[in-house]
Order: sequence, then C-alpha cells, then structure tokens
Amino acid sequence: MARPLIRVPELEATIDGVVASYDGTEEINNLESAALPSKRAVIEAFLHLRPVIYMGFYSTRPLSRDNLRYSVSEHLYPAYEILVEQIARAVTYDERFHTAVHRPDGWNEEVVLRLFQRLPEVRRLLNSDVIAAFEGDPAAKSIEEVVFSYPVIHAITAHRVAHVLYQERVPMIPRILCEYAHSETGIDIHAGAEIGERFFIDHGTGVVIGETSTIGRNVKIYQGVTLGALSVKREGAGEKRHPTIEDDVTIYAGATILGGDTVIGKGSVIGGNVWITNSVPPGSKIFGRARE
Repeated sequence: MARPLIRVPELEATIDGVVASYDGTEEINNLESAALPSKRAVIEAFLHLRPVIYMGFYSTRPLSRDNLRYSVSEHLYPAYEILVEQIARAVTYDERFHTAVHRPDGWNEEVVLRLFQRLPEVRRLLNSDVIAAFEGDPAAKSIEEVVFSYPVIHAITAHRVAHVLYQERVPMIPRILCEYAHSETGIDIHAGAEIGERFFIDHGTGVVIGETSTIGRNVKIYQGVTLGALSVKREGAGEKRHPTIEDDVTIYAGATILGGDTVIGKGSVIGGNVWITNSVPPGSKIFGRARE
C-alpha cells in the first residue's frame, strides 16, 4: 500500500491554528504542566508497593524469611525514589498555583518514610479486608482467588495507601492513585474517606464513596451504592458532606445515601435502590421505600 502524501502547507497551517488557540484565556491553556507529577510514575510506585503488601502473591521467585528482606528492598527503594520526586513536583505546583502552604525542605522525603513506616498497619487492615471478602462471599474458593481477582481488593489497597498520603496533606498524588483504581475496577473511593477494618464491596462496579464518608468496622456494600453529598457549593468543600456508616451495616445494590448529617446506625440493613437523606437508628431495616 502506497504511503499517503503529507500535505505539508495545510498541515503547517493547521499546527499554527492550534498553537494560536493557546493565546486565549481558557483555563486549559496553562503551559506549566511539565512541572506536574507524572501519572505514569505514581502508578509505577504503587505497583512497587502492592507486591510489598502481598509479597507471596506477586513474587517471581521462591520466598523465605532468608530472602524476604531483599525482596521487600528491591521494591521499596525504587518506590521511595519515585514518590519523593513526584510528591516534590506536586508540592511545587500546589504552592505556586493553589495554596500558600509552604512545606520545609525534605518534607517529601519524610512523608514517604512515614508512609513506609505505616505499611505494617496497612497490611493488617488489608488482611482484614481480604478475610471479610472471603468470608462474605460463598463463591470465593480461596484467599488467593480473592487477592488476585476481586476488584474490591485492588480498590481498597490503592485507597489505604492513598489515604495515608491524604492524611499527610500530599496534593494530587492520592487522587491519582484512587482514580487509577477507579479506572481498573469501576469502584470510586475518594482518598479522604475513613474506612474501618473488614470492609467488603461485593461485585463492586459503580460504587461511589465520597471524600468525607466515614465507614465503620465490618461493613458490606454491594454494587451501585452511592455514599454521596447533597448539593453543596465549593465554599462548603471543607465540611462533612458525606454520610457516616456505623459498624456491621449491610447496604444492598443501588442504594443512595446522601448528606454529611446522615448516619446509618450500627447493624442496619439498607435494601436495594432506596434513597436516604436522613439518619436511621441502629438495627434498622430499610427496604422498598425512600427515607427522606
């Protein structure tokens, strides 16, 4: 097949037109994005952390206590270098364009070290999530199947790492991690959400958990559930906008629970497709009707 003839004058004129469009006042005309963190690099760092959390599931060599330290090190060293650089870029951009908050020199390095120091606790929480998934789904045949194939484990792993960085007030990086998990699993958990241990989302697709959601221990959620905000203005972004779900609650598919003052009491069962904007007391069973 003959190579197509490039119409150079027309193509050059088109390029000139695109370049000229950057002279306007549109917000997307910012040319400083080279200073932004690299999404690809942030994901690469996470893909180093994930094997550290589940080493026996991702190792390409036989493992023992004798070589475990080496195996952990060969992931944490590159993850450290990547995250230190990417957090520095995020902070530089944030300080220049968005906030007046100034972080001292070396802050990015301290943040990464604190993240790594919390990995044993992150692993403990994630182990409880894996057990909840295995015990909560009769179709699960093994722990290995849960870790390898359940979308909730991929999503909650990214969330628990991102949440540490969110608590450290790292700009942008936590959201990149959570949106990566969202794109991979269809589960949208904001890095700011507070989630207790033994958390399980069955099936998962279409679940949305907002930034100021608080979820207790041993909560089970099905697909299509939204823990969202009532309509708020940007000025209210710092307020509690999303609901609180207390311990031992089950929320079935398609339920929508909205509002920062809304509390679902301990041990409640929320049926599928209900719409809730007011609190329900502990032990409630809400089926087949809206509660407003």
